[in-house]
Amino acid sequence: MQSESQAVQLPDVQAGDETLIILESLLCVMREKNLLSRQDIELLCQKVDRRAAGISKNPLPCCPEKAENAKNYLHRLTAYLGQRYGGKHLRRVS
Repeated sequence: MQSESQAVQLPDVQAGDETLIILESLLCVMREKNLLSRQDIELLCQKVDRRAAGISKNPLPCCPEKAENAKNYLHRLTAYLGQRYGGKHLRRVS
Protein backbone atom coordinates (compact mmCIF):
# COMPACT_ATOMS: atom_id res chain seq x y z
CA MET A 1 0.00 0.00 0.00
CA GLN A 2 1.34 3.44 -0.92
CA SER A 3 1.42 6.29 1.52
CA GLU A 4 0.22 9.76 0.55
CA SER A 5 3.81 10.91 0.01
CA GLN A 6 4.29 8.12 -2.56
CA ALA A 7 1.09 8.71 -4.51
CA VAL A 8 1.02 7.67 -8.13
CA GLN A 9 1.91 10.54 -10.44
CA LEU A 10 -0.52 10.95 -13.32
CA PRO A 11 0.74 12.33 -16.63
CA ASP A 12 0.00 15.95 -17.42
CA VAL A 13 -3.22 16.34 -19.35
CA GLN A 14 -3.50 18.96 -22.06
CA ALA A 15 -6.44 21.31 -21.83
CA GLY A 16 -9.34 19.82 -23.73
CA ASP A 17 -8.05 16.21 -23.75
CA GLU A 18 -10.97 15.02 -21.64
CA THR A 19 -13.44 16.70 -23.97
CA LEU A 20 -11.75 15.24 -27.03
CA ILE A 21 -11.89 11.72 -25.58
CA ILE A 22 -15.58 12.09 -24.72
CA LEU A 23 -16.50 13.48 -28.15
CA GLU A 24 -14.45 10.85 -29.98
CA SER A 25 -16.13 8.10 -27.95
CA LEU A 26 -19.55 9.62 -28.60
CA LEU A 27 -18.94 9.64 -32.37
CA CYS A 28 -17.83 6.00 -32.22
CA VAL A 29 -20.88 4.91 -30.21
CA MET A 30 -23.25 6.83 -32.46
CA ARG A 31 -21.64 5.29 -35.55
CA GLU A 32 -21.77 1.78 -34.01
CA LYS A 33 -25.49 2.17 -33.37
CA ASN A 34 -26.05 3.60 -36.86
CA LEU A 35 -27.24 6.90 -35.45
CA LEU A 36 -24.61 8.54 -37.65
CA SER A 37 -23.84 7.42 -41.17
CA ARG A 38 -20.50 7.68 -42.92
CA GLN A 39 -22.08 10.46 -44.98
CA ASP A 40 -23.01 12.36 -41.80
CA ILE A 41 -19.43 12.21 -40.58
CA GLU A 42 -18.11 13.34 -43.98
CA LEU A 43 -20.54 16.29 -43.88
CA LEU A 44 -19.19 17.13 -40.43
CA CYS A 45 -15.66 17.07 -41.91
CA GLN A 46 -16.70 19.49 -44.64
CA LYS A 47 -18.27 21.83 -42.10
CA VAL A 48 -15.12 21.81 -39.94
CA ASP A 49 -13.00 22.39 -43.08
CA ARG A 50 -15.06 25.49 -43.94
CA ARG A 51 -14.96 26.78 -40.36
CA ALA A 52 -11.20 26.17 -40.09
CA ALA A 53 -10.64 28.01 -43.37
CA GLY A 54 -12.72 30.94 -42.09
CA ILE A 55 -15.20 30.72 -44.98
CA SER A 56 -18.17 29.83 -42.82
CA LYS A 57 -20.77 32.10 -41.24
CA ASN A 58 -19.39 30.76 -37.94
CA PRO A 59 -15.61 30.33 -38.24
CA LEU A 60 -13.81 28.48 -35.45
CA PRO A 61 -13.11 31.01 -32.68
CA CYS A 62 -9.51 29.97 -32.08
CA CYS A 63 -6.11 30.52 -33.57
CA PRO A 64 -5.61 29.23 -37.15
CA GLU A 65 -3.12 26.58 -35.99
CA LYS A 66 -5.66 24.99 -33.61
CA ALA A 67 -8.39 25.16 -36.26
CA GLU A 68 -6.08 23.35 -38.70
CA ASN A 69 -5.26 20.74 -36.02
CA ALA A 70 -8.98 20.18 -35.41
CA LYS A 71 -9.55 19.74 -39.14
CA ASN A 72 -6.69 17.26 -39.50
CA TYR A 73 -7.73 15.30 -36.43
CA LEU A 74 -11.32 14.98 -37.65
CA HIS A 75 -10.09 13.72 -41.04
CA ARG A 76 -8.03 11.01 -39.30
CA LEU A 77 -10.99 10.08 -37.09
CA THR A 78 -13.28 9.93 -40.13
CA ALA A 79 -10.84 7.60 -41.91
CA TYR A 80 -10.72 5.36 -38.83
CA LEU A 81 -14.51 5.26 -38.47
CA GLY A 82 -14.89 4.55 -42.19
CA GLN A 83 -12.43 1.67 -42.00
CA ARG A 84 -13.98 0.24 -38.86
CA TYR A 85 -17.69 0.60 -39.65
CA GLY A 86 -17.82 1.04 -43.43
CA GLY A 87 -20.79 2.66 -45.09
CA LYS A 88 -21.41 4.66 -48.21
CA HIS A 89 -19.36 7.76 -48.90
CA LEU A 90 -20.93 11.14 -49.33
CA ARG A 91 -22.13 11.55 -52.90
CA ARG A 92 -20.05 14.18 -54.65
CA VAL A 93 -21.90 16.25 -57.21
CA SER A 94 -19.74 17.88 -59.88
